[in-house]
Amino acid sequence: MWLKPEEVLLKSALKLWVTQKSSGYFVLQRRRGHGDAGGRFTGRLVGALDAVLDSNARVAPFRILLQVPGSPIYSAIACGELLNGSEVYWAIAIGATIEEINDHWEWLDQNLLHTLSVFDNKEDIVSFVKGKIKALIAEETSSKLAEQEEDPEKFREALVKFETRFNFPEAEKLITYYSCCCWKGKVPRQGWLYLSINHLCFYSFFLGKELKLIIPWVDVQKLERTPNIFMTDIIRITTQSKERDFSMFLNIDEAFRIMEQLADVTLRRLLDNEIFELDPGLQDPTQITKRDLESRAQNEYFRAFFRLPKKEKLHEVMDCSLWTPFSRCHTAGRMYASDSYICFASKDDGCCNVLIPLVEVVTIEKMEDTSLLPNPIIISIKSKTAFQFIELKDRDTLVENLLLRLKQVKASKPAIYNSLKGKDMSPHSTCADYEFGNLGIIASQSNDKSENDKNSRHLLNAEALSSTFHHSGMDGLDFRMSREQIKESLWNDHFAEYGRTVCMFRTEKIRKLVAMGIPESLRGKLWLLFSDAVTDLYSHPGYYENLVEVSMGMCCIATEEIERDLHRSLPEHPAFQNETGIAALRRVLTAYAHRNPKIGYCQSMNILTSVLLLYAKEEEAFWLLVAVCERMLPDYFNQRVIGAQVDQSVFEELIKERLPELAEHMKDLSTLASVSLSWFLTLFLSIMPLESAVNVVDCFFFDGIKAIFQFGLAILEANAVELCNSKDDGHALMILSRFLDHVKNEESPLPLIGNQHAFFSDDLEPCPVTEIADLIRDSYEKFGDHSVEQIEHMRYKHRIRVLQSHEETTKQNVLRVVIPDVSIAPEDLEELYDLFKREHLISCYWEWNSAVVIQRHDPSRPYAEQYRIDSQQFTNLFKLVSPWTCGEHTEVLARRAFRLLDENMDNLIEFKAFASYLDTMYNGEMNEKIKLLYKQHIPPALTENDKDSQSPLKTPLLSTSRPLVIGKSKGDTIDYQKQLKQMLKDLTKEKEAKAEKELPKMSQREFIQFCKTLYSMFHEDPEENELYQAIATVTTLLLQIGEVSQRSNSSGSDEFMEDLQTEASTSDQDVVLTDTMMTPKTEQSLPISEGNWILSFEHILASLLTEQALVNFFEKSLELKPKLENAKVTQYSFKMNGVSYQARGETEHPGVR
Repeated sequence: MWLKPEEVLLKSALKLWVTQKSSGYFVLQRRRGHGDAGGRFTGRLVGALDAVLDSNARVAPFRILLQVPGSPIYSAIACGELLNGSEVYWAIAIGATIEEINDHWEWLDQNLLHTLSVFDNKEDIVSFVKGKIKALIAEETSSKLAEQEEDPEKFREALVKFETRFNFPEAEKLITYYSCCCWKGKVPRQGWLYLSINHLCFYSFFLGKELKLIIPWVDVQKLERTPNIFMTDIIRITTQSKERDFSMFLNIDEAFRIMEQLADVTLRRLLDNEIFELDPGLQDPTQITKRDLESRAQNEYFRAFFRLPKKEKLHEVMDCSLWTPFSRCHTAGRMYASDSYICFASKDDGCCNVLIPLVEVVTIEKMEDTSLLPNPIIISIKSKTAFQFIELKDRDTLVENLLLRLKQVKASKPAIYNSLKGKDMSPHSTCADYEFGNLGIIASQSNDKSENDKNSRHLLNAEALSSTFHHSGMDGLDFRMSREQIKESLWNDHFAEYGRTVCMFRTEKIRKLVAMGIPESLRGKLWLLFSDAVTDLYSHPGYYENLVEVSMGMCCIATEEIERDLHRSLPEHPAFQNETGIAALRRVLTAYAHRNPKIGYCQSMNILTSVLLLYAKEEEAFWLLVAVCERMLPDYFNQRVIGAQVDQSVFEELIKERLPELAEHMKDLSTLASVSLSWFLTLFLSIMPLESAVNVVDCFFFDGIKAIFQFGLAILEANAVELCNSKDDGHALMILSRFLDHVKNEESPLPLIGNQHAFFSDDLEPCPVTEIADLIRDSYEKFGDHSVEQIEHMRYKHRIRVLQSHEETTKQNVLRVVIPDVSIAPEDLEELYDLFKREHLISCYWEWNSAVVIQRHDPSRPYAEQYRIDSQQFTNLFKLVSPWTCGEHTEVLARRAFRLLDENMDNLIEFKAFASYLDTMYNGEMNEKIKLLYKQHIPPALTENDKDSQSPLKTPLLSTSRPLVIGKSKGDTIDYQKQLKQMLKDLTKEKEAKAEKELPKMSQREFIQFCKTLYSMFHEDPEENELYQAIATVTTLLLQIGEVSQRSNSSGSDEFMEDLQTEASTSDQDVVLTDTMMTPKTEQSLPISEGNWILSFEHILASLLTEQALVNFFEKSLELKPKLENAKVTQYSFKMNGVSYQARGETEHPGVR
């Protein structure tokens, strides 16, 4: 690659570089040890120096230097080595391979070498070459993305290495890769960083030692750029247990943007699927590309900057200049063209922005290309205004695409265009006349109905409530009205020069007018323009009226909450002290809940909507509410208020950055965050006098959330001294509450309405009054320099923190519920929860399109039910942590356990059920463990379709002819019948005392499976032989009990124990079991027919208790921690193509601490 020419001192580099080629002006050098078969030790030594001393990136093995013959700095080249003389050269290119550096050498030879000989002045040669190289770099940078897309060979090579090194399934798609250093303490490890759809991976092979890191994006808790003790700019990734620092010499900006996008998309897709909707291009994670992520970032910035709907897709971004008549010149900037809008933003932030909805566009035409007006186009809108854009590259294609989208918009809204066609909209009409002239036409069409139809519909408010419920007799009203008239005059002058429609030029001048406070008569109309709610209003004639008809009268949770809050919405205002205002508020909130059931109704929406109704007609207020909830404050109004919490976290960072002394005093900024939540949710309407708060809302509709951030900072700055002297959090809150309650608007014609939402309305001490206009002016002057792009980047960072905080809260709540019910140590239970959650997430990584996956995680469900796993995931966890390892039979046992725990039969189980099951296996009494095993071998755990239990054992292993009197080595005998009879009596009494529900009896088929499980459990146990002998004895006994029961049931006798004793007494010899499994003769084998062959749980437990080896096995102490430690390392191997791959050196898997 080409480098910006920089001087190189060769004297210090002679031992590290070898000259390969030279010409009259250029020298090609190779790093010593690279490509030299005999220099292996040298290569390792130089490579180590490169990685340690040059910590940004490994030094490229090839480079080209510029030299000028005959100049004072020239030194001759001879025999492939540099001779004594001047040692100053210029490095102009580097290469990772000999092919790459040779391409640069050939370009120099063909394009520059013959030209340089014509220069007489050697300094001119240096300047000329430097200029050419800088031009190449500029061209290379501008087409960098295209070049990457056009070089699939390198990417394919990297993909093969990624798949080989990390062994992920095919669905784990690699997005991009970078050469970088991973810092371990103070030591950098040079290697390759791979960014895939679900993971960040790093690989390094350094001096014979291999290092692998795997960090799932969903584990990332913080992603930031920060300096360390050696580097000024590194990327730091923080997980629950570790911090990892990555540095790179090139592409750090691009790498961080891609990381930011991948972390955001993955976390929101997996942890915030309640309200997160992926862009259409990102719906299939396996199809995501680097270009898609960059396009998403650009789309989100575009929508945030112009506050447009989420569905808007950006198509073209072009540098251009726009004719601005107020400055009588062309203003340089950038055009953004999307599905339904053409937007312009000047290069100087705030100088001039324009928003042109395509529904307002009449024509798009190309003008004649001249030297003064290169590549111009004219866009004409309905208000007989035209916008002239010049210096547009690829103008023809742009105009063709714009006309196509304009045609599509007109086709989708034919009623609007037909109704407006031919109407003469005077550019000199007032704002109200123009803006609602169109609406009047639409309304007249929709209202042209019969009287009966009108009477059957709800009567909507045709005027803003403030115009109906006006006040009179106020002190100083004449002065205030005169101030209103002055403001109206200023706005009318502004409209005449800058435009009066949604397509007006938005400049710093209009921002100053907004900061002064919008006149009451224009407030609602300008809110519609600034938020572009007016476009939705025109585009959906009759929509709101129909929505009201459908939604009113319906009953749901949202409507119940709305009814509860109706009379809490500005109760001090006359408009909401009668049914007119209450009914309008009910209709708007109910209609919106019906329109957007994902949001429905949330607290604080009632306060915001009531203020909108004061200044806008009912239908206009509805569309303003849509704009606020769906565009301007995304993710604010839902169950978890994620968006508001993210902005609170951003606000905390801004406090630390802009008010460091206050942040230093208030170590825990959560107090300010808690009180600021209502600032963001209600736009200060709930904590300031209404006549002052509406001025803040003015700024919000013009500048978006940025206005709320800067106004919040201005409030804290105004109270910084008192807050720093506050004694505790309560005192700090009182200071802020008293201050906000005394922010007044002396110029407002509104009555002074008391603020019932303030903490303290009656002051013990007089508090100075603050003028709202002064506070807003300070907010713009002192804190108005943050751009939308900066705020969006901070939102990315803090959304990760907020989502992970919610995950931690979920975990702690689940553990709090589970801990009292189990005996597992809390720290082990926490590790178990992490394994459980990770197993769910692993399936989401590579089974993203499964309908079941979507159901497994639902943040709106109770904490304990948010993460659930299916049968296969349970089987994987069972293999990892179960103490009952049964070889090939393990999966069968796991499936039966899952069916046992899946009580509601939805094929999913929660963590509590899994933890309780594991607790019984590790910490339960013997009878509890046997009962658990027993339940796993009867329905519903054991089913007729269980492939492992379709028929009795093919090879008979169990005999029913063995006597029940067993000989011992000393000649003593044990009468098992008497022992068994007594135990059964004791168990019966205990069962009656506890009055427990009797477990179902076990059939012969089920008993066979039970025995098979017991045999498989003892494999590789240190006491294996004794256990097999014991289980053979118990099995024989139980089989005979079952057969006696079968005969007793068939003969109608209930007293089968006497038959059992008779059966035993007929034996004429004792038998000593010495083999683990005795194979009887065919005629003695187990009969196939089951009949009424049954065994109870009490039979089995009593029989097992007679064998001390079995008692010891089930009562021995078991440790869960070693299993958990091993599981954290091996959990991924179950999904990675079933192969567990261990690297040489270090390997870090997710979850390893």
